[in-house]
Amino acid sequence: MNITKLVWAYIAERPSIRDCMKKGLVNHSELARQICEHHKMDKFDACLIACRRYAEKEAPKIDNENSIRDLMKTSKLRVRNKIMVAIIEKPRDMESVLVFEKNIRKKRGDINIIEGEDVVTVITNETYSDEVKEYFKSRVIRVTKGLAQVNMVFDERIESTSGVVSHVYSLLSEYGINILEEMSCWTDLMLIIDEKDLAKSVNCLSQTS
Repeated sequence: MNITKLVWAYIAERPSIRDCMKKGLVNHSELARQICEHHKMDKFDACLIACRRYAEKEAPKIDNENSIRDLMKTSKLRVRNKIMVAIIEKPRDMESVLVFEKNIRKKRGDINIIEGEDVVTVITNETYSDEVKEYFKSRVIRVTKGLAQVNMVFDERIESTSGVVSHVYSLLSEYGINILEEMSCWTDLMLIIDEKDLAKSVNCLSQTS
């Protein structure tokens, strides 16, 4: 039995403990006892050493988290409501999708396309719901309305700062907000959420930006 792997897995599977470990807020002795009780083993000393090693391993990441927070403070937030997401069966030729995108842009509509292996995700204004269904016809797998788009615009430091996206996911998760779609383009991060969560999202992200 590898005690270190067992202890590190226990901590890694529990984000609340993991976060507190990074910040030095955990009593290692109490955590070691908890892990021993959980696995019904008498290996307190080995668990304690493994807990301390985990804390030492995570310590350098605090500097990175500070960098992320600094980056968040200078980010800009832009939101759009009344957004819809359509999941389309991917055509052999993507040209038809690009033509649709061009038509929406001619009407000054908002549209983003995410190309997957088997499907294409079309993110646009609810106004164009009927046009999506008419244009793609039987290729439409699902249409979801009542969504909102949150755009976070960072500066160029995001290229050299790891963990920004996971940090944003973690923040929204704490508020019970589910991210339905996500895409990025250099310094921009775009998130699609349920419109009912828009106010909470703005509040959450504004506190750190």
